[in-house]
Formats: sequence, structure tokens, C-alpha cells
Amino acid sequence: MSKLLYFLGLFFAAFPVLAQPRVSALRCEYRVNPLGVESLSPALAWKINAEGRNVKQTAYQVLVADDAAVLAKHVGNIWDSGKVSSSQSVQLPYKGKTLQSGRTYYWKVKIWDNKGNASAWSEQANWQMGLLSKADWKNAKWIAYEKMPDSLVSILPLDTRKDKPLAANVLPLLRKEFKVAKAVKSATLYLSGLGHFELHCNGAKVEDHFLDPGWTKYDKEALYVTFDLTNKLNRGANVLGVMLGNGFYYVPPIKGRYKKLRSSFGYPKMICRLAISYIDGSKEDIVSDEGWKTAASPITFSSIYGGEDYDARLEQKGWDKPGFYDKHWKKALPVAGPSLSAQKAEPVKLFDQFKPRSIRSVTGGEWVYDLGQNASGIIELWVKGKKGDTIRISPAELLTEDGTVNQKPTGSPTYFQYILKGEGTETWRPRFMYTGFRYLQVKGGVPEGAPNLQSKALLIHLSAFHVRNAAATAGSFKSSSDLFNKTNELVNWGIKSNMVSVFTDCPHREKLGWLEQLHLMGSSVRYNYDAAPLFKKALQDMRNSQTEEGLVPEISPEYVKFEYGNGMFRDSPEWGSSSILLPWYLYEWYGETQALTENYDMMQHYISYLGTKAKNNILSQGLGDWYDLGPKHPGVSQLTPMGVTGTAIYYYDLKIMAKIAEMLGKAADAAKYRQLAVEVRRSFNDAFFNKATMQYASGSQTANAMAVYMQLVEPEYKDAVVARLVKDIRTTNNSLTAGDIGYRYVLRVLEEEGRSDVIFDMNSRSDVPGYGYQLAQGATALTESWAALPTVSNNHFMLGHIMEWFYSGLAGIRQEPGSVAFNHIRIYPEPVGDLHSVSGNYGSPYGMISSSWKKTAQGFELSVAVPPNAHASVYLPATESSVITEGGSDIKGQADIKTLGFEKGRRILEIGSGHYKFNVQAH
Repeated sequence: MSKLLYFLGLFFAAFPVLAQPRVSALRCEYRVNPLGVESLSPALAWKINAEGRNVKQTAYQVLVADDAAVLAKHVGNIWDSGKVSSSQSVQLPYKGKTLQSGRTYYWKVKIWDNKGNASAWSEQANWQMGLLSKADWKNAKWIAYEKMPDSLVSILPLDTRKDKPLAANVLPLLRKEFKVAKAVKSATLYLSGLGHFELHCNGAKVEDHFLDPGWTKYDKEALYVTFDLTNKLNRGANVLGVMLGNGFYYVPPIKGRYKKLRSSFGYPKMICRLAISYIDGSKEDIVSDEGWKTAASPITFSSIYGGEDYDARLEQKGWDKPGFYDKHWKKALPVAGPSLSAQKAEPVKLFDQFKPRSIRSVTGGEWVYDLGQNASGIIELWVKGKKGDTIRISPAELLTEDGTVNQKPTGSPTYFQYILKGEGTETWRPRFMYTGFRYLQVKGGVPEGAPNLQSKALLIHLSAFHVRNAAATAGSFKSSSDLFNKTNELVNWGIKSNMVSVFTDCPHREKLGWLEQLHLMGSSVRYNYDAAPLFKKALQDMRNSQTEEGLVPEISPEYVKFEYGNGMFRDSPEWGSSSILLPWYLYEWYGETQALTENYDMMQHYISYLGTKAKNNILSQGLGDWYDLGPKHPGVSQLTPMGVTGTAIYYYDLKIMAKIAEMLGKAADAAKYRQLAVEVRRSFNDAFFNKATMQYASGSQTANAMAVYMQLVEPEYKDAVVARLVKDIRTTNNSLTAGDIGYRYVLRVLEEEGRSDVIFDMNSRSDVPGYGYQLAQGATALTESWAALPTVSNNHFMLGHIMEWFYSGLAGIRQEPGSVAFNHIRIYPEPVGDLHSVSGNYGSPYGMISSSWKKTAQGFELSVAVPPNAHASVYLPATESSVITEGGSDIKGQADIKTLGFEKGRRILEIGSGHYKFNVQAH
């Protein structure tokens, strides 16, 4: 027997059994087990885990059932795709029976690979449909505490509008008590509360969401959120409780509180349906109507800009529990409300907690807390004192010279106020307002342990929680450069602080969705976060904000009509073009085709609008290269003449539109856009190109870079224009001058033209305005201006374009031309400057891609991971005579590594999935 086992061991060692692939990370519409799906053909996706190399899916089978027990028997009674010969594992459209409103569907996947192996069935996943028609709300009504008079409704106020101060509106509580007499099989709540809501059930807050639902163009739609309450209902009496806040739905014009704008869609209101299915097969619906009761909450003031006030003396204990005496509450008032769509992006949640690094007394007996990090957030206060003691907390990014908080750049006065009830240690967090800050100035209290001669309230604890969209982290970057690592964090805080239910410009002064960020900073965001649903939500906001003329305004949702500067803050092609570029980028990064079809009308309408604004094909309206680095205070483009950036974007739009039209089978449209692009290109070069100097317009970094990137420059002049760009940078001591619009294209052109050494030199310094300079000034988040000016925002989303280069350039994780969703990866690391190591990871739709390199005494070492169902071209820095090994063996003898040639100092290799470790040694 022992001899038999021995020989069997030798046999299997000589002929190893190939490992079975595994299917994991099932997603529906990008999310894990999502609720509120509204697509009748939702997109399904999965990832493959497999040992070995060059693993590809050759076939799949998807089963969908309406009962988990049925699916467990490997039966798809709703859809059985059968075995389909295909490598598709992302964006697979559901093709089964018609999906029903509110139903939950269970699904799993099995795949076959190119090694002849079949996987086991994946673990079950599920999705639940949303409410697909108005009838599905079962006659639920919008209800409120009070109705806003028509005279106060202002859907799109002008930025010049002056408001009369009003008293604070009532922020209501609403409750509904009901009985459950039977065993519950499932209970799903569909709820929208405007501007924001907090849901309670039987005395406890439901879920850890913050600022639900996401803000929208409320005259067009509101979002509802779906909650599973199956395990939260009790046999007998139950209570649903809802608190409502204003958000952007209503910005109250209160004297003495900051407001950027006055949106006034109505007073807070809510609508809901609780769908209960019992084990015996019966069903019941609890809906919002006049049977609900309402009263004022302890929140006495709430403004998305001005802060929030809470009077703990007004608390009604047990209001959200069964048995509460609500006879003094009034009946809810039925009111009108907007149409409803499901919230499909991740919710906003609380993340990092920041505790004070220092606490200092300042004039007037007040105290300033330094939390160490400038971030979007809310406070958490623990305080002990007498009934009626009042704590006022003023947040700010910066301090004045005397050490007090400086709100001038971010909007003043903004503060949080808490009035004590006088019952031991009291804890409070604001519910419906967040802002951006690092410092907190406290009035009315004294830190525990400090002298307290006036017997003020004791501040037991004061901290902050970071607030952001809960999109999962997708990537990571690290290098041997401390400056680059800190720059990466600087930009990341700018992203995180402005990623809520809208990609905002800043988390304090405006909180508005300025659109240029979506296409310019989109790649940086995507390398770091799984935020596709949030980008799709931004497209929905654009559709809702587009005017009848076709204009996509610079902010979306549009809450204010900017007329200052002859409309320059409303109509800039570089901003509105996100309506065209973003759907295309979603296709390139995720294989997202639905965004192309559902936004095509918006794109067409906008490109036609631009045509009506063009003069001889030149677009000169708007802001141009916003916040470029010129001799004056930053603002409208200084170094690049108006018309350059707008027309370059217009040309790029037309090229992208032609590609999209071709993909969608609209050949006539594609031909029309291609022809117009030819005309725009000719006009652009006639207007701006100087053949004598080989530069565009003023020769600014932005003008030359955009002409090259958009392929406006004729091929025979391209190298000369790139040389002019490099010369401009070198002759200004490697300083940057491009602004919000141009800097991304400066980086893209330099990287694509093999000049990452120039990017390195531009961004490896702290003595001139740029990232290093911001860090040297003490910035902890990306600032609005290159010079970290204290007069503007010090936590801003724009200008962080270098993060894209960290991943695509230094780590070298890119896509080959024509690749979709990173199915064909390009690994092209840039070992520039004095860097001796870099590592980057990106969780692509197919799985984790990693590239990690270091310089060694012998040469260069690169470790690469390629996910199954994808392949990569690796461009190794080498000479033609270099000796290249992988895993210690010469690559020439390895069948799973193909050598494709030598080009521009790079040995090009083709590899499939798996892990590889390459060494390059000079010979």
C-alpha cells in the first residue's frame, strides 16, 4: 500500500491537477446585494479566483430564482442562461423573466476556463427590485408638519437675489404606531424624506447612514432609500419614527447665519411604504398618510450652510417607541411632492474620528480645538452642565493671527449650538448638516480639568467624524518619496471630503457640484474608489439640470442661477462637457454601456447647443483655464486666451460623440460629428497655431498641452509643440502654471510622450506653488489655489490631477488602446528621478492589478499581478542586450511569457493572469 501511495505521489507530481477556479465578488449594478434596483435588465458581474497563470473564462452559466431554496437546488426558475460560450464577466445584462416590483431575486454563477476546468457554483447573491411605478407606492402620500406658502417657493433663484430674514422653520418628528399580529417573513421600507431624514424603528436608529437621501434637482425628482426591517419588527406594537432636516431642499434665510444661496423647494416632508409579508402568505402595507402624527423636534435650526442648533430641553423621550403618549401631536398634513427614484449610489456615512491634538484658550474665555486634519465632517460633543447652558461651536479650516477660528474664506457665521437639558453627561451629534474644518472654537464651556471659575458647562469630550460617500476603496499607492506619499494623501483628503451624494467643490463654502471635476479628476477618483454608481448619479443630475436650450450648467444639481460676470459661471464648455465625456469614461473604465444609451439625448442636445454658441467654430464663453497661476489673484484664465480651452474641449466632445454614435449604431450621427470635428480643428489651428514659434495662442502650458492631447495639432508639428511645452516648463525652473482645466492635460501629454521625468521635476519641490508648497504651508487637504492662499478654500476637489499619474505613470497601471474595463492592461512603470521604489494596486472590474518596482544594485525589479480573465502588456525599462528573468529563470524559456519586441528603451512582454516577478540586469 505504501508503495502504491508513493507511485501515486510521483504521478501527480509529474502531472499536477489543475486547481479549480472559484467565482466570487458577485455584483448587481455594481453593488453587493443591492436594494431598490430599478433596471429591468440589471447588469451582473463577478470575479474569478484561480491559481496558476493565463486563466481565462471560456463559458458561464447564471441561475436566477425568486426563492433561495429553489436556487440552492441549482434551479433558476426566473432565468437559467444555460452554458454560454463567452468570456464576459462584467456588465452582463439579465435576460430572464420580467422582474417584478419589490421582489427579491437570488442568483449564482458557474464558469468554465481555458484549462478545461469548471468552477463550483458561487455563493448565492441577491438583489431586490425597487418600486417601479407610482401605483407600487400603494397610495402613500407626501406628508409634512406644515406647507410652505407659494410666495416662498424659489426653485432656481438668481445669485443676485436678496432675501428678507425669516424665522426658522419647524424641523419635525413624524411617527406611526402599528401592530404586527403574525410572524413576519419579510418587511421592506421604502422611504424618502426631504431634504434629509433619519429613520428610527422601535426606539433605535435604523442603519448607519447619514444625510439620506442624496440631494437632487428636487423639482424633477427625489430619491428614496430602501431598508430591510425584517428583523426589526416585533410581534405586537411597533413604531416607525422619522426626523426631517432641510438640506438643499430648503436653505432658510436666517439673519446671523451663513448661506451661499437660497434654494426653497418647500418645507421638510416625507413619503414611505412599509411592505410586510407574513409567513402565512398574507401581506400588509403601512403607508404615509394623515394617520401619522407630527410635532416639532429638538432641532430648532438646520441649514446645510449655516449650521445646526439643538435644544435638548425639547426632547420627547420615547417618541419613537410604542406606547408614547402623542395625543398632543397633530395629524400630518398631506402635501405635494416630486417624482421618486431609488437611491442607487452608496449612502453617506461616518468614517475616521479625529480627536484634539491640542486645546488652547483664546480671548473671551473661549477655547480652540485643533483636530489635526482638515476634512468634511460633523462634531461629537460630550458635555455636562446645568439645564439651559448653551455651547456654541464654530468650525473653520484656518486660524487668524490671534489664534481664533477664521471663517472668512468658508462662510460666516456657521456654527453648531447645543442647549443642555441638565441630565448628567449629554452626547450630541448634528444630524442634518456637515461642513469642512480642522479647528473648533467653543463658547459657553470649559474643557474638563481646566480652571472653571464661572462654573460653565464641562466639555468632557469634543471630536469630529469624517463624512463621505461609502464607496469602497479600490486602490493604493506608495513610493520611496515621502513628498509624493504626502501629496497622495493631500489629494485623497480633497477627494474624500468632496465625495458625498454629489462630487462637490468644497465641503463648506459652496458644497456645489461643479462639473469640470468629474472628467478632469475622474480617473484619480476611479483609481481610488469604486464610485461608478455615484458618477452615474451625477449624470442623472445633469439630465435634470439641462435647460430647454440644451445648456448643461456648470453646477449640477443646479440650485442657483449664476448671472454674475455675464453668465460665465453658468456656461463654460469645459464644465458642461462632463455630460459627454463622463459616459465615455465610464464605458472605458467599467464597460458601462447603459450610461451611453440613457444619456445620448442629453449629449446630442448639449453638443447642438455648443454649435449655436460657436463663432466660426470657436467657443469663447465661460471661465477658461480657471485658477491658473498668473500674476493676479487666481480666477478666470490669465495665461491662456479665452477660446482655447473651450474650443479644444468642443473638438474632443465631437470626437467622442462620433465614437459613441458609431457604437450605438447611429452611423449618420457619427458621420455628422466627424465632419464637424474636421471643421473645428481647422478653425482652431487657423485661430491659435503659430507655425513660426510652434506653439498655440500665448504658448501657455495649457494651450500647448490641450492641442496635443486632443490631437488638434497636425502630426508633423506634434513633436515641436511638445518640445515647446517642455521648454516652457524647464525655462520657468520646472514650475507649473496651468490651472484647473489645463494641468491634467499637461500631465497626460508629458506621460504619453515619455517625459515623466519632467512631471517628477515639477512636483518634487516645495519652494514654488504646487503640491509640495501646499504641504509646506501646513495644508492637510488639497487646497483651492496652487499657493494655498488663506483667502480661499483649503479643502478643494480640483487640481489633484497628479494622483492619476501616481497610478498610471509611476506605478504604470494603464489600459492598452482599445481596452475596456482593463481587460488588456498596460504595465508601464516610470522609474524617474531619485525614486527607488513604487507600488500601486487597483481593483479593476476583473480583479486586483498590482505593479511594484524597485531599483536594485543589479538593475530593476518589477512584480506584477494580473487578474484572471485579463491580460497585460509589460513594458520593462531595458536595453536590447539586458538579461531579463522571471522567477529566477530566463524569460526566453517560459511559454507563458511572450516577447513582443523592443521600443523606446522598453522590452515589451505579453502575459496572462497570475503573479510575475521580473528582474532586468544590464549585460
